[in-house]
Amino acid sequence: MRLLVGLLLLAGCCGQLAAHEMKTALTKVLFNSRSGNIEVMHRFYVHDAEHGVKQLFDKSADLLNNEQTQQLFSHYVSEHFALTTLSGEAISLTLIGGQLDGRFFWVYQEVPVPSELSGLRVKHSSLQALWPSQVNTVNIEGRGEVKSISFDNKTGWQQLSF
Repeated sequence: MRLLVGLLLLAGCCGQLAAHEMKTALTKVLFNSRSGNIEVMHRFYVHDAEHGVKQLFDKSADLLNNEQTQQLFSHYVSEHFALTTLSGEAISLTLIGGQLDGRFFWVYQEVPVPSELSGLRVKHSSLQALWPSQVNTVNIEGRGEVKSISFDNKTGWQQLSF
């Protein structure tokens, strides 16, 4: 009987851990040589994004079942992510949209690769005003080896050269 009670307690704890906010996001900035575009793919845990939209927009916001809420969140992410050249010239990304995919919500952006780009300045502050512990990691791919930079609520712009 003790074993059964112990297993039930363990299962309950694991379920709560799985439902807990991760407070992390992963972004891939891909230089796609076939399309000639910089393709940006932001990946958020649905649980985090769902809690975020309720605090950002409306307590009744429904990321899972409402396309308008998905568009609002996608727009929010696009406003909190930015790229510039090393000299500070803005690289204006186009928001493609967002989609649910299992336990993740993805937001997509793109822009043609600027000519003679020798590096990037990057900023990513999504959800950090809500949760100071939010960490957004950005991987840059397609220009040599993969480079990663992370942003917490105290990190502003970061730059990297190719």
